[in-house]
Amino acid sequence: MKTTVTALNGALIGEPEMIVIPAGDFLMGSDPARDPDASPEEQPQHRLYLPEFAISRTPITNAQYLVFLQATHYRPPSHWRFLRWRIRRIPAQQAEHPVINISWYDAVAYCKWLTQYTGKSYRLPSEAEWEKAARGADGRRFPWGDEWDEARCNIAPSKEHTTPVNAFPAGASPYGVLDMVGNVWEWTRSLWGMNLRAPTFGYPYDPDDGRENQAAPEFIRRVLRGVSFYNDPHMARCAARYRYSPHNRFDSVGFRVVIS
Repeated sequence: MKTTVTALNGALIGEPEMIVIPAGDFLMGSDPARDPDASPEEQPQHRLYLPEFAISRTPITNAQYLVFLQATHYRPPSHWRFLRWRIRRIPAQQAEHPVINISWYDAVAYCKWLTQYTGKSYRLPSEAEWEKAARGADGRRFPWGDEWDEARCNIAPSKEHTTPVNAFPAGASPYGVLDMVGNVWEWTRSLWGMNLRAPTFGYPYDPDDGRENQAAPEFIRRVLRGVSFYNDPHMARCAARYRYSPHNRFDSVGFRVVIS
């Protein structure tokens, strides 16, 4: 699904490489009988049908996000002040690292721009789409299976910073999607709710219960998936859920995109 688009400055750029995830059922969430690290917000495990969609093979990189910044002169509104976007140029030798310090709104802005310049409907994945792309249909704990292997991903205690998005091919999901655990947390479009400790939107997952409301105010936390380079292995599971306020930016948070 690789094509090219022309940026405002006339340069030819590549779209993110996309991988098609076929329509069908998958097991979402965790079963404590199979996963000793299962958390309450991941339960009950349930079967969910999703139509076909395509997801970017890797998180969006510094190089890809820089094209967006140069094409649009994008600046985050001043009231999203937790951190200011600071990357105006790519750090040395980090073009293929995942872009970080990205708020949910920054990620949405990138999706809107990419949609405009490709004519395709790019957006953030729902957490259900993200999880299916990460684990396939069989409910495995990790993208590669049920047994932990730190050599397959960028995660603590042996890792201390981001790595190139193609650095761990052995950690690919059943569909060939990379970095689904480790490297950076990834924004989804799905809502968590206001309560920091317990999600307003629990399981079984229901896309029509308000959790996919893209007009939700900024005090409603959004779901993140994927775990970052500094987290412990018990969080590095396909079903693990986390949350941040949508205006937050951290050096451990990035995103990827989908087309449906």
